[in-house]
Amino acid sequence: MTIMKLWAKTLKNHKIISEVVREVILARPSDFDDLLPVLRELARELDLACPVLLQNHISDFNKFGRVIFRKSDFMEEISFDRFEIELIIEKKKTNHVEVFYT
Repeated sequence: MTIMKLWAKTLKNHKIISEVVREVILARPSDFDDLLPVLRELARELDLACPVLLQNHISDFNKFGRVIFRKSDFMEEISFDRFEIELIIEKKKTNHVEVFYT
C-alpha cells in the first residue's frame, strides 16, 4: 500500500476554476482497478462527471506523475478546458544543522 497526495483541478483558459487535494491509498498505482475509484472520488468532489480512463492516462500518471483529461475524455458536456490530476511529492524535512567554519 502506498499513500499518495493528489492535486485535482479543472482549468479554463489556463486558470484554475476548482481544485481539491486529497491523500489516497493505492495498492498498485499502475493498475486500472486501483486508479478508477480514486478518479471517481476526485471527480465527485469537484462535482464533475467521471472522465473515461484509458491506458494512456495510466501510463502518463506513472511516467510523469500527472494526467490530463480533455473534453474528448468526457461523455458529457463540460464547462472547462481540462481536468488534471497531479501527484504531489513532498520533500522530507531534515533535522540536522550544517555548520561551516572559516
